[in-house]
Amino acid sequence: MSTSSNNKGFTNALVVALGGFLMGFDASVISGVVSFIEEDFQLDKIQVGWAVASLTLTASLAMLAAGPLSQRFGRVQVLKFAAALFAISAILSAFAPSYFWLVAARMLGGFGVGAALIIAPMYIAESSPAELRGRRVSLNQLNIVIGISAAFFSNYLILLLAQSDVASINLENAWRWMLGIEAVPALLYLFGLFSVPESPRWLMLKGQPEKAEEVLAQLIGQDKARAEITSIAVDLARPNSIAPIKELWQKPMRLALLLGLTIAITQQITGINAVFFYAPMIFEQSGIGTNASFVQAILVGLVNLVFTLLAIAFIDKIGRKPLLVFGLSGITFFMMLLAYQFSNATYVLNAVDLQGLDAPIVAQLQSLQAQVFNSDIAFKEALSSSLGLPDALRLEAQLLTAAISINATWVLIGILGFVACFAISIGPVMWVLFSELFPNRIRAIAVSCVGLVNSAVSFLVQLVFPWELANFGSATTFAIYGGFSLIGLLILVRYLPETKGQSLESIEALLHTPATKA
Repeated sequence: MSTSSNNKGFTNALVVALGGFLMGFDASVISGVVSFIEEDFQLDKIQVGWAVASLTLTASLAMLAAGPLSQRFGRVQVLKFAAALFAISAILSAFAPSYFWLVAARMLGGFGVGAALIIAPMYIAESSPAELRGRRVSLNQLNIVIGISAAFFSNYLILLLAQSDVASINLENAWRWMLGIEAVPALLYLFGLFSVPESPRWLMLKGQPEKAEEVLAQLIGQDKARAEITSIAVDLARPNSIAPIKELWQKPMRLALLLGLTIAITQQITGINAVFFYAPMIFEQSGIGTNASFVQAILVGLVNLVFTLLAIAFIDKIGRKPLLVFGLSGITFFMMLLAYQFSNATYVLNAVDLQGLDAPIVAQLQSLQAQVFNSDIAFKEALSSSLGLPDALRLEAQLLTAAISINATWVLIGILGFVACFAISIGPVMWVLFSELFPNRIRAIAVSCVGLVNSAVSFLVQLVFPWELANFGSATTFAIYGGFSLIGLLILVRYLPETKGQSLESIEALLHTPATKA
């Protein structure tokens, strides 16, 4: 493969993967917004969860539709539509006059998120040589984590500007700036996609072999392109009377489907988006202030970025399965560490903690002073009993931060360790395996289906996380995530074969061999 072909393929992959940046930014920017909108719009915990998770709900619907739409109209055309939705959603979110319109604008952006999540890695896999496919598909996950980091940093910067009353930014409208700034990269992504050619495998599906070979030659070189086109043509020429969606459920596809669903569920049910989208809330519960919680959220983004880079470096050398085994083992350990730390936390209010509160509130809390509570649940119940539910919810974060006694360093280590293990394993590896597990003729539909499951689980995690903290407590919540990680680890150790360095067509044969069980 010539240097020019390699550069062209890398450039196209990088442009397409910018959809991941927008997805990461759009999804995690809400982490800095929730505390503002909770107060501005007087939201309860489920409404807060809905404000965060609503984007993922429509992303789930988009995942179901994106594959078939890309099968009909092309991968690049669907990505252009997604880019436009990102820009429109950002602008509408910034100017939302009410909670309803904010959620509506976020849900509109969710359609762009779902389409980009499915189609970007699929396009990159279909346009890359086998020896570089893992690394290039991982560019999408790299851009997701860069987007997450950029959102954390952008939120913190806007918070600082708001606190210093710079220009037209203040604490009342800071959250609008946080959401609106995304329109800039969204428009850049839209314009960049006009320089990207269509997927060669999609062109083959549409009966355009000459065009497909021309595009593939630009990406991997002429000699490899001819051999690849021949292999694709043989695969597509197989007699197949089963409709694609029905074929996905047939016996030959059971192993691929089991692996796809296990990876899809495990990636989200370990709680990664609870950490990303509620990072400041989690850190505040360990007893640090608002500004410090935003700074530690930036650390989460940076660790995510560094270990995603390591995953990209190792995924085509070490392989997919070793990274997954290492990462899921670490996720289980660090989630249990967090559960242990929060289970040993105590909560005590004293007179200093009550300074600055209104006199009637201080009087109502007198009975709680010097009492020791051994769980966040017991402490919150005592607050509700003394203050009444509305005031207890309004002051909960402030009083929880003041009262908690916990080793905040170990909490930070637990969160950062969890993020590091996720980022070097199931974060990027999932998208690589999604692009490898399923045959050419049904890949778009299959990836849409497993992507839908992934997004649906993500939606549920985001929606119920505030409710889980309120009803189960932090310790139990993190223990649940650790348990699910262990289950996913055991299934993948048993059934996942190694796919590094193999063509998409040879992987299909591998997964359809009954003897392939480990």
